Amino acid sequence: MPELRTDRLLLRRWRESDLEPWAAMNADSEVRKHLGELLTREQSDATVAVMQAEFDDRGFGWWALEARETGEFIGRVGLDEVDEDMPFAGVDIGWRLMRSVWGHGYATEAALTCLAFAFDLGLPEVVASTTVNNLRSQAVMRRIGMTRDPADDFEDPSVPEGPLRQCVLYRTPAEMLTAHATRRDTVSTTVYR
Repeated sequence: MPELRTDRLLLRRWRESDLEPWAAMNADSEVRKHLGELLTREQSDATVAVMQAEFDDRGFGWWALEARETGEFIGRVGLDEVDEDMPFAGVDIGWRLMRSVWGHGYATEAALTCLAFAFDLGLPEVVASTTVNNLRSQAVMRRIGMTRDPADDFEDPSVPEGPLRQCVLYRTPAEMLTAHATRRDTVSTTVYR
C-alpha cells in the first residue's frame, strides 16, 4: 500500500491504534448521519480488515488519514469500486473524518490527492455519491472539480426506504484534474510505493 503525503496529511496503511478512534467515529451519530446505522466495535473493526484486504488485492482503496503535525488519526479517505447493484459503474472516491476536524479543508486536500493517485493509475473517470441532504460532502465534491448532472441522481438500492435512499452522483474525468491543476498544486503530494 503506497503512502500519500500532503503538507498537512498522511494517507497511510491502517494501524492497530486506529481501531479505537475509528470505532468512535462509527458510533458517532453526527458522523454517520448520512451513512445509516451506528456500528458496534466488532463491526467497525471488521471494516478495517476488509478495507486493507481490498487495497492489497486491487492496488487502491481506503487509507487511514493522519494529521502530520500531531500524528493523530483523523479519519479515512480513498477509492472504492462501485457495487454491482448500483445504477452506475466505476471507481468511487470518498472520505469520512472525525467531527473534531471538520471545517479545516482536510477532506478537500485528501480527496485531491486521491484523485491524482486515481488518474496516475490510468482511471478515465472517478465518481462520488452521497445522500441528497449531505451538503458538506457535496461541497467537497464541487471543490475538487467534480460536477453533477441531476439526470444521474438515483435511489440507492442497498438502503431501505427513507431519507438516506435518495442520492446524488458527481463525476470527474481525468482531464478535469488538469483543468484544476492550480488547486492541486496548492497541495504538494508525494507518493511512496
